[in-house]
Amino acid sequence: MNNGEETRGRIENSIGIAALAMLALGCLLILSPFISAALWAAILCYTTWPLFAKLKGLTGERRTLSALIAMLLLSAIIVAPVAILVAKLSSSLSEIIAASQRLIHQGPPAPPEWVSSIPLVGERLASYWTLLTESSSARLAEMAKLLPAAQKIVLGGGRALGGGIFQIILSLLLVFIFYRDGEAGAERLRAVVDRIGGEQGVRLLGVAAETTRAVVYGVLGTALFQGVLAAIGFMIARVPGATLLGFITFIVATIPGGPAVVAAPAAFWLYRQGSSGWAIFIMVWGVIVGTMDNFVRPFLISRGGGTTPLILVIFGVIGGAMAFGLIGLFLGPTLLAVGYSLFEVWSAHPIEPSAEGADRERINLSP
Repeated sequence: MNNGEETRGRIENSIGIAALAMLALGCLLILSPFISAALWAAILCYTTWPLFAKLKGLTGERRTLSALIAMLLLSAIIVAPVAILVAKLSSSLSEIIAASQRLIHQGPPAPPEWVSSIPLVGERLASYWTLLTESSSARLAEMAKLLPAAQKIVLGGGRALGGGIFQIILSLLLVFIFYRDGEAGAERLRAVVDRIGGEQGVRLLGVAAETTRAVVYGVLGTALFQGVLAAIGFMIARVPGATLLGFITFIVATIPGGPAVVAAPAAFWLYRQGSSGWAIFIMVWGVIVGTMDNFVRPFLISRGGGTTPLILVIFGVIGGAMAFGLIGLFLGPTLLAVGYSLFEVWSAHPIEPSAEGADRERINLSP
């Protein structure tokens, strides 16, 4: 082969690689709106596979019917609380609008005497408060300053909530497909990882699977349990927005003392309403809910195996919500935990090649 043919071959190979890269980039851009939903659907499918296996046995190995039933059960568990939350938010929004209208026309109540006794800023704050109470023009001027920011917050929050609900519904639809074709998909994934990474790749894939189950069962399961308990306590004490407060507790449950921080404003509101007993109950209930993770999380993590630093879980919840919206609350800590476990195993425990003829490890969907 002469130099001209070698040069032409290299050019053709370069063009082929560039075309393949462009094709991959185009596919990635097309699928990018669905990646987060697909990842969460795969996580849900894997962690709830034992449920699907039992349903398949009860339905006489009918995969499609079993997948449909499992998807409907997950929808009842996931969509129902979200729908209740949206309804509560809608009613709370109307109450906030009505309260804002009353505030504009009637003004706030007179400032308490203790406001002026606050060091450094007390007198200035009391004077400003009194001005808003007595002057309607001052109230209108301040509201006009706040309207643009409030509009951005409401519109941004509405878009984020709507996008999150769409991602959750899409992930549930994808779960049906993953249930039905899960075993074939797992086998194909194992073959791809085996081809790219060999024995070590298959081992790391098993670590990722164990970590995924541990995070979903231990971290997210515990946070969900704490959120439900907190919502029950708020409902018992008849605190307004109990469902919303329970959802906020679920979000901050991974932070030490988070549930108690959510319970503190509710307890203060009850105290201001003259319900001192219920205020004490809510604070005690918040402390109990906040300490439940010391007992529930180890039990649930033992079902999945593996550990994850708490700081990564916190970063995962916050960063996941910023990156993926509502569904990122679940997806963020899971992805960070998997990445951490893969790095830990890869860096600390090098895998020796297996002997010839040894059977390669296969992905096991059952726990």
